Amino acid sequence: MNRIEALNILGLDSDATQEDIKTAYKECVQIMHPDRFANNKKLQDRATEQFKRLQDAYDYLTSGKGSKKGSSGSSGRRAYSSAEAQLAGLEAAKTQLVAQRDTLLDERRNALIMLVGGGIIALLLRRFVAVAGLAATVMIWGIVSLISTQQSIGNIDDHIKGIDAQRRKLENEMEEE
Repeated sequence: MNRIEALNILGLDSDATQEDIKTAYKECVQIMHPDRFANNKKLQDRATEQFKRLQDAYDYLTSGKGSKKGSSGSSGRRAYSSAEAQLAGLEAAKTQLVAQRDTLLDERRNALIMLVGGGIIALLLRRFVAVAGLAATVMIWGIVSLISTQQSIGNIDDHIKGIDAQRRKLENEMEEE
């Protein structure tokens, strides 16, 4: 991992200060903490992976390995405000949630295929009891997968709406200043 990769994980540009890194990290951690997804094992596992990536990036940037090298003075760079760093953290968390939602949408499509395919096979081969039974089992598994995936997508959509609301609030505060 290099500085640019670590900053991208936190949603920051290459000219971010240590204060920007800390603020963006705190925002991302609040949103992506695995405990927020305790009611869904799949989402909790994904959040744990993302949380580890955030932690690794933050550790890299604060350990001195990812410090800016060769920067003398300000050299025309501007520092992020706290609100801008929070916005960057929110955007990074939203990006990760959207990626998780995309994966769940693929799983939902696969569940629909199992449901429809199992139903068709069960109907066509109903005279062969064993095959029809297996097809019905696949169909039931598709229903269960579809329901759990849809619930997970709903949870992620709720988190994304919360992030959007926080972003709008921060942007309004920045406009007022």
